[in-house]
Amino acid sequence: MKWLAVALFAALLLLQYRLWLSNDGVSEVLRLRSAVTARQADNARVSERNHQLAAEVRDLKQGYTALEERARSDLGMIAGNESFYQVVPQKGAASADTPLPPPAPNPQRTAAAR
Repeated sequence: MKWLAVALFAALLLLQYRLWLSNDGVSEVLRLRSAVTARQADNARVSERNHQLAAEVRDLKQGYTALEERARSDLGMIAGNESFYQVVPQKGAASADTPLPPPAPNPQRTAAAR
């Protein structure tokens, strides 16, 4: 009976060693939990981006306002009934409250706009 108790105690110590100190014990579980938490945060961020992209695709498919806005901002396009004016600051302008002279008319641009 005494030998059985010693054998059981030795088995208990061996299992405790594997649980607390081995590479596949508690330290591995903690590392995996932190990896899962990091993946969940990444998944939430990517999921939010997917929702935004899906909403943008839906807007582009449904109406022309989103498509027109995208063409204006990304491609610099203008509508047929609009005129394009580019304001270029003078070199050596002292301050923002100094008025700029009006730009000279461009005969090619005004002929093309008509």
